[in-house]
Amino acid sequence: MRNPMLSRVFFIVIVLAWIASLTGGLTACTESKEQTKVVGFPQSFADLSKQVTPAVVNISTTTTVRIPGNVFQQFFGPYYGDIPDREMKQRSLGSGFIVEKDGYIITNNHVIDGASEIKVKLADGRESAAQVIGRDPKTDLALIKISTLLKDLPTLTLGDSDAIQVGDWVLAIGNPFGLEHTVTQGIISASGRVIGSGPYDNFLQTDAPINPGNSGGPLVNVKGEVVGINSAIVAAGQGIGFAIPSNTAKRIVAQLREKGKVVRGWIGVSIQTVTPGIATALGLKEARGVLVSDTVPGGPAEQGGLQKGDVIVSFDGKKINEPKDLPWIVAETPVGKEVAVNVIRDGKEMDLKLKIAEMTGQPAVSQVPGPGVGLGLTVDNLRPELREKYQIKARSGVVILRVAPGSASDIAGLQAGDVILEINKQHVADLRQYGQIMAKIEQGKPILLLLQRAGQTFFVTIALS
Repeated sequence: MRNPMLSRVFFIVIVLAWIASLTGGLTACTESKEQTKVVGFPQSFADLSKQVTPAVVNISTTTTVRIPGNVFQQFFGPYYGDIPDREMKQRSLGSGFIVEKDGYIITNNHVIDGASEIKVKLADGRESAAQVIGRDPKTDLALIKISTLLKDLPTLTLGDSDAIQVGDWVLAIGNPFGLEHTVTQGIISASGRVIGSGPYDNFLQTDAPINPGNSGGPLVNVKGEVVGINSAIVAAGQGIGFAIPSNTAKRIVAQLREKGKVVRGWIGVSIQTVTPGIATALGLKEARGVLVSDTVPGGPAEQGGLQKGDVIVSFDGKKINEPKDLPWIVAETPVGKEVAVNVIRDGKEMDLKLKIAEMTGQPAVSQVPGPGVGLGLTVDNLRPELREKYQIKARSGVVILRVAPGSASDIAGLQAGDVILEINKQHVADLRQYGQIMAKIEQGKPILLLLQRAGQTFFVTIALS
């Protein structure tokens, strides 16, 4: 016979054990959630904001614009007689940040471009006129300097933008719409962005809100280091801003301080993308490197032995994957340096040597479009009237007069006035030679054409079906 007292004790022990297990489980869940919440998610950026904001400045500029008097006469008519030219003052606001205690400030070129007067206001209210030390429109960077009489200037350090990763936290500080020292928070959304602003596009993309007036302000990481200089936005988008990488700024600013300008390398070559079709036509195992479509007569590329149709796969020991890689590498190579260039020519790799020259207005490397080309073409010899009509510079070849609507050429964007210079690397002298070469083309094999448009040459491919 069972003892009722023992049964009750046993029941109570079981219940208590069950409650204890639930409590422990709930505690474990709570600890786990709390731990997840803390790891990788800052609870506040207040301390970081206090650390970096003092070095961020407000830049106000005044630009004098001359308006011709004849503009007013269009509205008021000749009854008022001759109206003299007028001058107008335009004012704008931007941002910048101090990088050295003796008053050097980094900002955007477009913030101070054309300004007749530049004023800088510090976070503590002090103000000073500024002078331009140097500027670089190609990267939209500028270096200005305020009075050395201002003491105890706070500074920011340029960090390593190559170390920043997509998803890392960043703060954007500036003066959006004139609202001084505004701090916004976000992450790095992408890197290496090309937005069509120039030959050296290489932007960091962020979703930290950037607005007009933020230009020239810093984009900082959680250590308080500047990883980017806020420069551009997508007006129709939300949370899409772009910053110039700090590593780019380091190189540019160093030259601006030393020389007041940026000296870049130049080799005199036009390049384009190696498409799968071009790779097949050239007998490449894969689409890699960049294709040389032309060289400047007498330029370093030509003197070094580079030829049209060569595929550059490395330059000065650096691998070339796509056309945007080469301009940066060439531009940053010291003038006068002899570099090794590895190319593929007629299916074989070979090494060339060329000497870097100084850029004097032209881009370090010209990039040309590479649209596909197809049949459905009407062509003719380079007669004088056609040379004049299409402003043709080529000495030989055939000119396209008509592109059949709906043809592969039409879809690819080929235009009347394009000149066919080569077919499968065979020179096309005239219409007769064009016909001879085309008659020998095998169906189903890709054709490699060298074209000239508006003075630029480039390769295209088409597979005959």
